[in-house]
Amino acid sequence: MILIKDLCHIYNPHRGADSIVGANNINLRIGDGEIVAVIGVSGAGKSTLLRCINRLLEPTSGEVFIDGGDILHCSERKAQAMRRKIGMVFQNFNLLQRSLVIHNVLMGRLGYISTLRSLLSSRAYGKDDKSLVLDCLRWVGIEDLAYRRVDALSGGQQQRVGIARALAQEPSIILGDEPVSNLDPTRAREIMNLLSEIHQREGMTTVISLHNIEIAKEYASRIIGLVKGEVVFDGKPAELTDEKIVEIFA
Repeated sequence: MILIKDLCHIYNPHRGADSIVGANNINLRIGDGEIVAVIGVSGAGKSTLLRCINRLLEPTSGEVFIDGGDILHCSERKAQAMRRKIGMVFQNFNLLQRSLVIHNVLMGRLGYISTLRSLLSSRAYGKDDKSLVLDCLRWVGIEDLAYRRVDALSGGQQQRVGIARALAQEPSIILGDEPVSNLDPTRAREIMNLLSEIHQREGMTTVISLHNIEIAKEYASRIIGLVKGEVVFDGKPAELTDEKIVEIFA
C-alpha cells in the first residue's frame, strides 16, 4: 500500500550548518491493512515522514508510492486524487475553531467537489455528502455535537471531529501525526481505542506517530523507530528491547 524509497528531506538546505535533516534515506514498505506506530523524540522526523507520504511536504529527494502510484512525480490533479484516499489526523486538530462541527467535517469532502462548487460555500455539498458526514460523526460518537461550534468542545471532542473529517474522505489510509500528544491519558486512550476500532472495522492501513512507548506497543502490530531522520528500528513490539528504546529516546 505504501512504498518509500530513499526518502530524504532537509529543512533550510541552503543555510549550511543551520540546515536540519528531517528524513535521511528512509526505505519502508507498509502493507495493506497494517497498523504501524512511528516513535522517536521531538525532531526525530516522525511528522516529516508522515507529511511526505501524503505530499503535504515536498521531500528533497526520493520516491513515495501509494497503492502503486507515484504521488511525488505526477500531475497535481493525480496527486489530489491520490490524497483523497489518505485521511490525516493532526496533533493540534487543525480545525476552524469558530465554525460548526458539521462544517469542519464537510471539509473532508472538498477533494470530491470542483473548485467552483467549493467557492459556493453552503451550496457546495449535496445531500449525500451531508448524510455521509452525519454517519461519520455518529461513528466517532459526537453526532449530537454536529451543530456546536468547535471552540466550545474539549480537546478529546475536537480530535473526534478531526477523525470524522478524515473518515469523510472515505480513505484507505489513515495517518495520525501525534494525534494524542495534546490529550490527557484518559482521552488519549479513548482516541487510540477509536483509531484501533476504525482500523479493525475497515481494515485501513494506519500509520500513527507517537511519543508514548506503551501506547505504541499496545496498539500497533509494527513499530518504526526514528533517530535524526533515520530508521533505527523496524519490527514487532515484542522485539523492541530496552537497549533499542534507550537508543531511540536517548
